[in-house]
Amino acid sequence: MIVFKLFYHIQANIFKFILKIIYGKKIIFHKKITWRKGFVVMIGKSGKVQIGDGCFFNNNCSLDCTKYIEIGENSIFGENVKIYDHNHCFRSSTIPIKKQGYSNGMVIIGKNCWIGSNVVILKNSKIGDHCVIGAGCCISGEVPSHTIVKQDSGNLLYKKMIV
Repeated sequence: MIVFKLFYHIQANIFKFILKIIYGKKIIFHKKITWRKGFVVMIGKSGKVQIGDGCFFNNNCSLDCTKYIEIGENSIFGENVKIYDHNHCFRSSTIPIKKQGYSNGMVIIGKNCWIGSNVVILKNSKIGDHCVIGAGCCISGEVPSHTIVKQDSGNLLYKKMIV
């Protein structure tokens, strides 16, 4: 197990170096950030990504940024988490969607959050500090600090944590 962890840490550090070469000041990595296989970061020409100290991304997570994504320190992400700060525009049925451009927003994830596997976080979402987002949720909008969000029969349930 230690060999696998060491392998992933080395691989993540090499990929961090490559991302810094590609994106320069558009991406800010703080200390002790790591991920497993399949981590993808896409940043558009006006985008910026900032990831706080001690964050961890499990297999196949992706950040797709055209404006701004910020992740607070010590947040952890389950497998297949997808974060988007934009969406396709679709004003006209006579123009192909891929030619209608994007609407941009921001995504802010607080510190010490646990984002479960298969979560999708959409533009203009703000997740407060110390939140847990249960597996399979789709987040769009604000989640207050110290909140647990889970999916139940297709509905999102919000529960305040006891602090």
